[in-house]
Amino acid sequence: MAKVKTQYVCQNCGYISPRYLGRCPNCNEWNTLVEETVAPKAASLSAPSLRRNGIHDNKPEPIDKVAFHRENRFKTSMEELNRVLGGGVVPGSLILIGGDPGIGKSTLMLQVSGQLSKAGKILYVSGEESASQIKMRATRLGVNGDQLYVYPETDMDVIKSTISELKPDAVVIDSVQTMQIPELQSATGSVAQIREVTADLMNIAKGQGITVFVVGHVTKGGAIAGPKILEHMVDTVLYFEGDLHHSYRILRTVKKSFWVD
Repeated sequence: MAKVKTQYVCQNCGYISPRYLGRCPNCNEWNTLVEETVAPKAASLSAPSLRRNGIHDNKPEPIDKVAFHRENRFKTSMEELNRVLGGGVVPGSLILIGGDPGIGKSTLMLQVSGQLSKAGKILYVSGEESASQIKMRATRLGVNGDQLYVYPETDMDVIKSTISELKPDAVVIDSVQTMQIPELQSATGSVAQIREVTADLMNIAKGQGITVFVVGHVTKGGAIAGPKILEHMVDTVLYFEGDLHHSYRILRTVKKSFWVD
């Protein structure tokens, strides 16, 4: 029987250590290293085998011959949101929206979903609220439409299957910290889970051309919870900020990797 291997991963920055350390040597935070089981790597096919099966059959080509098509953006009635996204929502983009718990990220995304559902099919996946709770908030906000689908689920395998069947134009994941991949031994919300969940969402966005909004909470220090690589994997990082005791909120862009119209 193969020996089970473990490693210690910092829940703040993603640093990996073969043994437990009280203080992370990378970010200098205390008591952030958590033990995780290392899953054995599955046997992979060789490059020739992949090409014979029609997988990874892309070939290098001169940049002058690469076909370029400017995507039509989805416009919302929120001009401020369109502005921080460079002129609208880009199809096939992966957008991370971070903010403190209770700041209004779910409310904002439900409003955006309602507006986008007028132009296409939207799947709102929630790991924090039931369908009736989402419906209650949607009624208060005046959000409706038969093209907006509400789906309370946290299992990424089930979510991916549902996306393949429903074929939505956009997906909202609320929030990434509640999603999990059953095959991983790590706890929900751990660095390993967030990293792999985001990788799956990126494959959905780029492989199927589906716009994916990912809601993420922030830590006490103001950084988005999870590994820093989470922010590097997405196309755009938006921060939703404001005082809980005032009505005004600020939505600012931290990272934007697509063109501005």
